[in-house]
Amino acid sequence: MKEIVSSGYSVWIGEKSLTKLDFLTYSKVAILVDENTKRNCLYKLPKFDNCTIIEIKSGEEHKNITTCSFIWEELTNNHFDRNSLLINLGGGVIGDMGGFCASTYKRGIDFIQIPTTLLAMVDASIGGKLGIDFNGLKNQIGLFNNPKSVLINSEFLNTLSDNELKSGFAEVVKHALIADNNLWNKIISTSFNDLIWEEIIETSIKIKNKIVASDPFEKGERKKLNFGHTFGHAIESYYLEKGTPILHGEAVFIGMILETELSPISKEDKNEIKNYILSNFTLAHTPNKSNLLPFLMNDKKNSQGKINFSLLNKIGDCSVDNLFAINEL
Repeated sequence: MKEIVSSGYSVWIGEKSLTKLDFLTYSKVAILVDENTKRNCLYKLPKFDNCTIIEIKSGEEHKNITTCSFIWEELTNNHFDRNSLLINLGGGVIGDMGGFCASTYKRGIDFIQIPTTLLAMVDASIGGKLGIDFNGLKNQIGLFNNPKSVLINSEFLNTLSDNELKSGFAEVVKHALIADNNLWNKIISTSFNDLIWEEIIETSIKIKNKIVASDPFEKGERKKLNFGHTFGHAIESYYLEKGTPILHGEAVFIGMILETELSPISKEDKNEIKNYILSNFTLAHTPNKSNLLPFLMNDKKNSQGKINFSLLNKIGDCSVDNLFAINEL
């Protein structure tokens, strides 16, 4: 088992990570699950008495204030006080929304993240970003708050479909492109099926953790993590509004292709990135940019009336606050 120390909490990686569950000092404990993690993952957690299971529906379309109200009601009806604990067992939706609900219930109770998807393991559970979607806009309402700990067991990846696993890998690719050329070379030279997940997860978390530690509230350096996400979130919101949601990582892969095109890097590097993504991952149709404009114009990162991008200087290096007017896209 390996420990990565972050700002005020630890990330534990390995089969025995779940032994780090510490709930004896809490008055009450709840576990937030969806129908998938209740069926496939809950049984792996240690058994303890007087635990409340709160089940919500899976999917980005349920990451909203209505679901939050249900979670708060369950905590209230079960008389959870400020010395209670919420354990979030699931992917990015569970972690983002569960952490948000815990951080706002009675002005904040402790929570632990147990990510069960690759996306959540390498990205969503790290760094303290929490939130929900609002009026069709991705992560429009939220806050920064760190968990008590993050417990990562790569065995949970065995419960994922191939599409979900590859979706999560988008964040690994992003981390390589913005900060680690060696990781990028390893990715493009290794068959997806031959990747050693604990190694990939550890390397990816260390990249994100280093960036977050230098800029916890996204004033500068942390903005690098937005590469692929300005277009990516707009694409995700577009498909969500159509009623045909796509996976977050799928949208980010498309976003990285589009934002690579905007980046001041060589044509050779642009082709290498685009060809790798298109050759290894099945993606949705890229919407016309005109269809994405309403979402881009409401992006929370915008500045001076312009769309704000994090772009590549080269593979393994990224710059922030690249502003584009609508007619420049």
